[in-house]
Amino acid sequence: MSNWLVFGIGFLAQLLFSGRLIVQWILSEKSKRVVTPSLFWKLSLLASFLLFVYGHLRDDFAIMLGQALTYYIYIRNLQLQGEWKKAPKVLQWFLFLFPILIVVYAYNNGEYDLQKLFQNDAIPFWLLLLGIVSQLLFTFRFIYQWMYSEKTKTSQLPVGFWRLSVLGASLILTYAIFRKDPVLFVGHVAGLIIYVRNIFIWKKQVDANT
Repeated sequence: MSNWLVFGIGFLAQLLFSGRLIVQWILSEKSKRVVTPSLFWKLSLLASFLLFVYGHLRDDFAIMLGQALTYYIYIRNLQLQGEWKKAPKVLQWFLFLFPILIVVYAYNNGEYDLQKLFQNDAIPFWLLLLGIVSQLLFTFRFIYQWMYSEKTKTSQLPVGFWRLSVLGASLILTYAIFRKDPVLFVGHVAGLIIYVRNIFIWKKQVDANT
């Protein structure tokens, strides 16, 4: 597949990720508090779908791992907001099974070589390790958010989510620079600014309530 098409898929995914943050940020600025609109999770799911495909096409295990872990948390948040059940059943099943099917199909057809994923000549082991750690940390913010939302039975983005976002995005930016990956770099530079801004909005919200 053409590199332009592969990078196009990646940039579209990052554009959607940035779009969800811009929507969330604008609504939070307007409300003077950190809000979580359903559009945030819808854009997240679509972007994750595309970025998983991008990681698959680039044989980048770190990207695939990160997206596989967060993909179903996006679905769960849509369920908590009552939005998931509004989608057609066919679309629900397709989105739910897609990451599993693409991995199983590719592996059974010899497209995946586990040794290649972990010993990619284009990615030294130390850099792959940095990418995996970065993605796991960045993913943990959604595990934290999911546990928090399950506890409150509402879909929320607590301040811990934004703090983990800043730390994870900083590490992924480091990975992107060494990996020379413009998709990851552009996406996380834009996101980092909004993560920091949400922490400030949260602080103002707390100060106003005390």
